[in-house]
Amino acid sequence: MIKRFIFVLGLISHILALPGLGQTVVRVGAFPNIPHAPAMVGKANGWFEKALGPSAKIQWTSFNAGPSAIEALFSGAIDMTYIGPNPAITGYVRSNGEALRVVAGAASGGVALVVRNDSGIQKPEDFHGKRVASPQLGNTQDVALRAWLKAHGMKSNDKGGDVQVIPLANPDQLTLFLRKQLDASWAPEPWATRLIHEGNAHLFLDERDLWPQGQFVITHLIVSTKFLREHPDVVKNWIAAHVELTE
Repeated sequence: MIKRFIFVLGLISHILALPGLGQTVVRVGAFPNIPHAPAMVGKANGWFEKALGPSAKIQWTSFNAGPSAIEALFSGAIDMTYIGPNPAITGYVRSNGEALRVVAGAASGGVALVVRNDSGIQKPEDFHGKRVASPQLGNTQDVALRAWLKAHGMKSNDKGGDVQVIPLANPDQLTLFLRKQLDASWAPEPWATRLIHEGNAHLFLDERDLWPQGQFVITHLIVSTKFLREHPDVVKNWIAAHVELTE
């Protein structure tokens, strides 16, 4: 009996030592754009895998914009995500401050309002009656666009105004610019520059010009409160690697 028990213990130990077993799975979200450069570079060169070591396995999920990432965090599909400030605030408020924690900054700047060259837009008032894109309803660029319109006495058509704000995935915006079905976009990089160089557009406003000293958070790292509570060492190691990579 004792020999059999020892054999079973040895077998269990062998199984747990196999690659992929006994690991902490870290499910991370990010967007394929330049304000998420720390995530994109770290994902490509294995930076975070090296920092966490063999005891952790990373699973990446790509999102177009923040609201989708917040829903994934709420559903338990991801544990942490690189994200803009407005969806993070929305998620915090919706959960009464329980669902997430902001643990690190990631990027400032990297957003612009661009307009199609033949759209007839030369000044803010020219946005009346125009079609303007944002990446997703409620994402950081969408909120910034609507706030800017309001500051200039305009509203989106869903709020009783005459500016048609169209939430649309970034790659699709380029196609509609070329078809002249969009007049402008509040876009993160590299899409703002791609719209300029490939979509017959020009820079109308660099969002940095709206902020003191040109500084504003465009991307930071949030972690689900549950994952942070259960795996504080994993989060600590990730943040250390993130800070080193970002610098």
